[in-house]
Amino acid sequence: MPHKEPPRRRVPGPARRPAARPAPRRPRPGARTIRLGSPRPRLRLVSLGLTLVMLAFVVRLLQVQAFDASAYAAKAEKNRYLSHKLTAERGEITDRAGIALATSVDAYDITADPELFTPKESKAPDAPEQAAALLAPILGKDAAELAKKLNTPGSRYTVLARRQTPQVWNQIKDLKGVFAEKALADQRKGGPGANVLLGVFQEPSSKRVYPNGDLAAGILGFVNADGRGGGGVESMLDKSLAGQDGQLTYAQAGGRRVPTAGSREVPAVPGSDIELTIDRDIQWAAQEAITDQVRKSKADRGYVIVQNTQTGEVLAMANAPGFDPNDLTQANSAAMGNAALQDAYEPGSTAKVMSMAAVLEEKAATPSTHVVVPNRLHRGDRLFKDDINHPTWYLTLNGVLAKSSNIGTILATGQLGRTQAAANAVLHSYLRKFGIGSPTGIGYPGETPGILANPRDWSTSQQYTIPFGQGLSLNAMQAASVYSTIANDGVRIEPTLIRGTKGPDGRFTPAPAPEKTRVVSKRTARTLATMLESVVDDREGTGTKARIPGYRVAGKTGTANRVDPKTGRYRGYTASFAGFAPADKPQITVYCAIQNPTKGSYFGGQICGPIYQKVMQFALKTLKAAPTGADPARLPVSFKPGQ
Repeated sequence: MPHKEPPRRRVPGPARRPAARPAPRRPRPGARTIRLGSPRPRLRLVSLGLTLVMLAFVVRLLQVQAFDASAYAAKAEKNRYLSHKLTAERGEITDRAGIALATSVDAYDITADPELFTPKESKAPDAPEQAAALLAPILGKDAAELAKKLNTPGSRYTVLARRQTPQVWNQIKDLKGVFAEKALADQRKGGPGANVLLGVFQEPSSKRVYPNGDLAAGILGFVNADGRGGGGVESMLDKSLAGQDGQLTYAQAGGRRVPTAGSREVPAVPGSDIELTIDRDIQWAAQEAITDQVRKSKADRGYVIVQNTQTGEVLAMANAPGFDPNDLTQANSAAMGNAALQDAYEPGSTAKVMSMAAVLEEKAATPSTHVVVPNRLHRGDRLFKDDINHPTWYLTLNGVLAKSSNIGTILATGQLGRTQAAANAVLHSYLRKFGIGSPTGIGYPGETPGILANPRDWSTSQQYTIPFGQGLSLNAMQAASVYSTIANDGVRIEPTLIRGTKGPDGRFTPAPAPEKTRVVSKRTARTLATMLESVVDDREGTGTKARIPGYRVAGKTGTANRVDPKTGRYRGYTASFAGFAPADKPQITVYCAIQNPTKGSYFGGQICGPIYQKVMQFALKTLKAAPTGADPARLPVSFKPGQ
């Protein structure tokens, strides 16, 4: 076996001494000693800063979540939810047969969210100006005005244009589609994708339309830019027609409605339909006749009224010139009212029927009473005359009315009292009973009550001019009502324009019955009707152009000096004609007046008599009034001296 040597033990050597450290240098005398600063103060300062920051966050969080939570929630709600008005559908206005005279069609209000026109949202620095330039020609608005509405910081809603047609919105919608495609294509290329029409929207609305153009415009009025009645029946019954607007509140994001977020809606209540007493066909005939004559006479204006004598209902109220409420931009502001109710003027001889009514009712004279009429009559401070020079006339009271004698009327009314002052008081009382100096009761906005002074205030000349229709004023409806009162056996019925209303539930509610007032006795009224027939039927009468074959006609002409509204002085004339038919069984009153005719005749019998005849004949046929069966009782017009 091989011999193995035992392992050698390591004998530790002598321990090594650590290397000697260099002796520390001692600072030289006068040298500055540099020592490291302690980190603890810095850590304390940093900790304090962090604590303050965290404390600020905690305080702010506590304020937001605990104290101001409701306010911030309200702000968030306001920014998230938009509320829009739901416009109620405006009621229709129809004639007595239900034919629409004013109606509403679908339209749109063009709105915008100004927030979406900011550079951040639209990706365009001048989005309001660009959008305004695009929309202005479509909406017919001024571009600067639109830009101002779109550039409203903090606003989320503005109306750019109201009641636009569906065609207008379709143009805008197509334009929006083009810009949306351009913005998408630009984004794909890495561009900003600007869309200046993103924030333009529409809201369903309605637009007022008048299917018959200018027909009955003076009665209907118009609707203003805010959708409210601006005149006529539209204004008079605006509350009933307008209904009650509703409200829609919905969540939105980026200017678009969020369908899954829910909404709150208060439905709109539609307005009521208004049914007028007007007959569309008779209104058309009256308007055509007066428009044609005003044009031929080159007059300032004219009016025709047709009234049912038995009910007081107004069947037509036509004005010339008129206006088209569908296009107010072309309308003359002077023609936009209802002159038949708003003009106050001196009626002239058509008012003599009231003087005669007072004389007959007070039994101061009878139709056959003799009245000697000189060519001139001196009273007070004036010398009075008739329309024509004439020798002394020997007339009956009926003849005074038939020949429309001013002097004869002064003499007849002078018998109403023992003194002129007493006679004035009696005449004044009858004028008031006939409705002069008071509103007619029709309730139309802007109606004039006319002017009738207290008899104690009548001037010397007024005491003698008022009996023949000068020195007092009235409107055309008041004048027509006088003749309807005579035709209705002396009972005045307040004229009515509204037949009733139909609510959203379809239920028809008739208008309140008009007030009735007895003015003169039935006997006096029928006597006057017979006397008025002499004006038209007798060859000496002044109203022969108003005759209607087959019907007995009662009427009276009028030619008055006209007060010029610009100067306040007499200038030109007011020509008029008033009457009713059939005279023996009255159904219809027609009144016509023309202001300041400057071409051709200015006498009422010559230019208004034919209008009366045309309109009355049309109305009688429309209402299927039976022709007169009996001959009129002819009263004497004159007498021979010495009889």
